[in-house]
Amino acid sequence: MNRSSWFARFLDGDVFYSFKRSPLVIAAAVVCLVCIVAAVGAGWLAPHNPFDLKTLNLLDAFTPPAWTENGKPGYLLGTDDQGRDVLSTIMYGSRVSLMVGFFAVILAMVIGIALGLVSGYVGGKVDAFIMRVADVQLSFPAILIALLIDGVARVALPKESHDTLALYVLVLAIAASGWVQYARTVRGSTLVERNKEYVQAARVIGRHPVAIMFSHVLPNVLGPVLVLATLHIGTAIITEATLSFLGVGVPPTQPSLGTLIRIGNDFLFSGEWWITVFPGAWLVVMVLAMNLLGDWLRDALNPKLR
Repeated sequence: MNRSSWFARFLDGDVFYSFKRSPLVIAAAVVCLVCIVAAVGAGWLAPHNPFDLKTLNLLDAFTPPAWTENGKPGYLLGTDDQGRDVLSTIMYGSRVSLMVGFFAVILAMVIGIALGLVSGYVGGKVDAFIMRVADVQLSFPAILIALLIDGVARVALPKESHDTLALYVLVLAIAASGWVQYARTVRGSTLVERNKEYVQAARVIGRHPVAIMFSHVLPNVLGPVLVLATLHIGTAIITEATLSFLGVGVPPTQPSLGTLIRIGNDFLFSGEWWITVFPGAWLVVMVLAMNLLGDWLRDALNPKLR
């Protein structure tokens, strides 16, 4: 099947039909696309480079948005306490938040899918051990697990490498707090699939259990996982923003949306509301759009709801 025929079938399929019939989903997709383009293209699209010290002017600090009194046309959403353009910092900060959220979800998927496949296919004591570990982790809030892992990493790693490895530690912490959902979902689907005829046939012809799990079972359990991943991206971004807001996320030289909200929160009650309101609103709108897309995808891929 060539690419054009596959694309034509997609346009005629139920998923795209459901997409184009929902204005709310279309609007959410447009918002997600705008956020991603703004983050990825921040180096070209941002009005200023907020991290180039040569372009900063402390005399421009606390400049209100351009449409308000004392605002300046060059700073559409105003400036922060260091004279950095708020719009530009949001675009650069979104890049960090999206990158951390995306890679954390990918890592959580890899860990969760692997453990879920092994747990559901092997069963017995292996299944019981993995699920008890998952149950113990579910008894703690995800943010607490992420804080614990981040704290342990900061103690174990050399102090001079904290800023360099901060993003990697953050991705690992968020992934370690989110793998359980994937493991439980894949395990449940694997328990159903392992007793079907095609799996029995693969066993009869002598296929290795690992090959059966990843070549035969995995493609048939990926549907719910992809929907879960779409919803989890928003949660991962919120977790990263929370950690950065608490001061244990990315370093100040690589501020995310959580860091920007924390900085602005110090000046919220002194009248400089725009420093924290605009990054917070951007974060809410971005995560809301992603969650709307995830909800739609879950319904669109569920044949019982068609």
